[in-house]
Amino acid sequence: MIDHRLHVLRALAEHGTVTATAGALHLTPSAVSQQLRLLARDLGVELLRPEGRRVRLTPAAHVVLRHADALRAQWEAARAELAMQGSGIRGTLRLCGVSSALAALGAPAAARLREAYPQVESSLVEEESAECYRMLLADETDVALVLPGPDAPPVTDARFEQTPLLTDRQDLLVPEGHQLARPAGVELAEAAGQPWIVKKANNDTYPLVMAACTAAGFTPRITHQVKEWYAVSSLVSEGFGVCLVPRIVPLPRHAVVRVPLRGTPVPARRFLTAVRRGSADHPLVAAGLHALREAATAHTAAAEAS
Repeated sequence: MIDHRLHVLRALAEHGTVTATAGALHLTPSAVSQQLRLLARDLGVELLRPEGRRVRLTPAAHVVLRHADALRAQWEAARAELAMQGSGIRGTLRLCGVSSALAALGAPAAARLREAYPQVESSLVEEESAECYRMLLADETDVALVLPGPDAPPVTDARFEQTPLLTDRQDLLVPEGHQLARPAGVELAEAAGQPWIVKKANNDTYPLVMAACTAAGFTPRITHQVKEWYAVSSLVSEGFGVCLVPRIVPLPRHAVVRVPLRGTPVPARRFLTAVRRGSADHPLVAAGLHALREAATAHTAAAEAS
């Protein structure tokens, strides 16, 4: 119901260039340019002005975006109100997030939904946080489990409702017998001279590692770029380096030690739930958010008891 060209204009405002916008929206640059030209023609205003290799949004474009955000939120609220007219909660809840969040929170939440609402199905998709936000805007998912980072929209972004869900502390993962394998814990700065294992591209963990190490006063020397936790743990067990591992991630039976980190601040991942603004009152979305909060509470209680 909302003109898709408004979404293209919003993406251009974020990415700054037609090429970057095309990549984010999985379109060709020519398609992006054409849609924006047609939008400007239909509105009868100038939306873009060239500025070197980039384009700058005109004052009229910012007015359009402000109203576009309000229209999108109102449409989601209308869908939610219409869904309330039905009898019972039914349908498919689409949930996306990083693998560890889906395993620890998404799967238990989906199981709770299945038990409480037999007519509800769940569809879970593993993606990094930046892609989850894109999927929300493209109406390809309903709820996202995201990690705020440098590429994430701010919590004040009018297009989303973002709510804290879980704070997940991180530990230092080292091989058995390593000099830092101390049960009482270590300061992160003590790992400054170690080789590090973390994948740089398309990985929510990378900026978190860099921020934690920078706060501890050093830049990590990354020698191996691996993302999947089983592979990371295997490399650590063979002595190829160390890494930060979230508490929410169960470790395979490798010869590794999870070392608690001391000092301030202790590295942590902060999970948020994100939905399109106006959609949180939709019965299906509300049930999903409630199930996620229950799963997070249960996970925290289990972690404190262990």
